[in-house]
Amino acid sequence: MSDIPKAALPASKREPVPVPTLAYELESGPSSSSNSGTSTPDTISTIDEKLEDTVVTVNAVEKGGEIWEGYLEEPLPEKVNDRWLRNLRHQILSLYRRFFGVILITNLTILIVRSSVGGISTGDSGKIVIGNLMVGTLFRQAYVINTLFGIFCRVPIWAPLWLRAAAAEIYHIGGIHSGASFSASVWFVYFTVKITQDFIHNKLSVATLVLTYIIVLTLALIIFFAWPGTRARKHDTFEATHRFAGWFAVALLWAHTCLLTNDTREPTVTLGKALIHSPSFWMVIVITVSIIMPWLRLRQEPVKSEVLSSHAVRLYYNYDYPVPGSFVRMSTNPLFEWHSFATIRLPNEKKGFSSIVSRAGDWTSKLIDEPPSKLWIRDIPVNGVMRIVPLFRRVVIVATGSGMGPCAPHVFAGKTPHRLLWTAPNVRQTFGDKFVDAVVEASPGAVIYDTRKHGKPDMVKLTYKLVKEFDAEAVCIISNPALTYKVVYGMRSRGIHAFGAIWDS
Repeated sequence: MSDIPKAALPASKREPVPVPTLAYELESGPSSSSNSGTSTPDTISTIDEKLEDTVVTVNAVEKGGEIWEGYLEEPLPEKVNDRWLRNLRHQILSLYRRFFGVILITNLTILIVRSSVGGISTGDSGKIVIGNLMVGTLFRQAYVINTLFGIFCRVPIWAPLWLRAAAAEIYHIGGIHSGASFSASVWFVYFTVKITQDFIHNKLSVATLVLTYIIVLTLALIIFFAWPGTRARKHDTFEATHRFAGWFAVALLWAHTCLLTNDTREPTVTLGKALIHSPSFWMVIVITVSIIMPWLRLRQEPVKSEVLSSHAVRLYYNYDYPVPGSFVRMSTNPLFEWHSFATIRLPNEKKGFSSIVSRAGDWTSKLIDEPPSKLWIRDIPVNGVMRIVPLFRRVVIVATGSGMGPCAPHVFAGKTPHRLLWTAPNVRQTFGDKFVDAVVEASPGAVIYDTRKHGKPDMVKLTYKLVKEFDAEAVCIISNPALTYKVVYGMRSRGIHAFGAIWDS
């Protein structure tokens, strides 16, 4: 029994343990969801209370607090490269934006070059529009995403670190979706000009012209609400326009493809035969099937709800066996509102998984206050950023608050050597003894830091300290946007591979 960390024991068997004394004097201010302001305690206090009411660092408590003690006084190394190059590489030109830029520039180059040497026919420009739309749609399709993650995450562990780190960037493929979709809209403007010219010369019908203008306006509406700034401010509106205006655009695309084919076919060729020989027709089929597939798997699943606290609920499902690093979409109103949550499975479970939902708005609040017995589920579990963890020999996993949910599957699986840093206020009161005990039992070297008792830490310094102590190859973080970007940049600018969610959907 003496070899078992006390924090891994049930709450009833724990003894009072002194909590390490910490003083904070942050060089650049503590990390927070707003990423601003400073907070320096004027006094140093020592707290001695039951472990069931105190979140501790397992080894830190038993060894006098040496895991985090004094980390603020340890200087960070200088950032590599000049400031302009760091900002360009790690902030302005993220891989997501590079994907977007390469696709858009390639399309614009083709458009400009072809236009300057004779132009592009109405039919060819239409095919390019639909081709881009097909690519954009496929790169949001769950089976395509999971296949790509499966391929890239199979890079062997003996491969060079630079290759494994490059493969880990697979979660930026959303840039291909947005790049191809935006390029399709640019091409559609050119296509609209060609349609108008053909109509003026009596080559096309009024219906074809009218549908063209309706589609271009619909695409403009979708792009406006999908633009990062607008999407962040009006996310619910973004989801609604992306879904309903997207469906409307696909329906119009079907009608437009049939009308344009009918307008341009030879008199001796039937419409059906002309459609079968049209690449646009088959690409629209691919788009339609890709959009419909998730909804074919729409169903209500029974769910067992475990209220962890007034701030969180854990939902248990008895279907599927998702890979660590995946998430599932759930809803109480499937036509209008969907929310994604990480899947948490235990290695000894033959089937099923759980998800932790924390209070973050009206929908999650209602779920906690009125625990459901059934929820709507759409599609299959989809791979996310934490799927990349097995690509590295040793990883520092960083979670704040309910960000522990996406990190927990890798902690429980125990297949990748890791060091866990979990910061949150009142961890045991919020997430319950059962979940916290499971975490510290699976990761006995975990640093579980109670921000309510100790204040907000300097996450960059603390993460860097753990990286060096653990000799980690990479850092994976799940947190709020501001802190995620701060830690990822803080590591990458010092030559350490770091990965975190990018909120591209």
